[in-house]
Amino acid sequence: MADRGWANIYNLSDVQIHNLDEAEGKMEMHDLSGAEEILLSMLGDDAECIPVLSNLGNLYGKYFSEFEKAVEYYSKVLELEPDNAWARDERRRYQRYASYE
Repeated sequence: MADRGWANIYNLSDVQIHNLDEAEGKMEMHDLSGAEEILLSMLGDDAECIPVLSNLGNLYGKYFSEFEKAVEYYSKVLELEPDNAWARDERRRYQRYASYE
């Protein structure tokens, strides 16, 4: 694939990058079930793919308001990458929301 202008630090394949782009596009267009389907399929192929786990956390927290699920996905990110400040902050935010339900 062409130069992306960003570092592929997770060594994602071209297919993974394409699928993530497609899922993110679906989220932006509010085709949430389509995005979920893509991401869960990708997770089935690689249960430790941090970008997929992060996107699922975002999908469940921001779009579905399923805060406990969002916390679960961000926790998985942090198990794999304990220094991931973004995932830690997002998990903390959704933990607060979950406690008010």
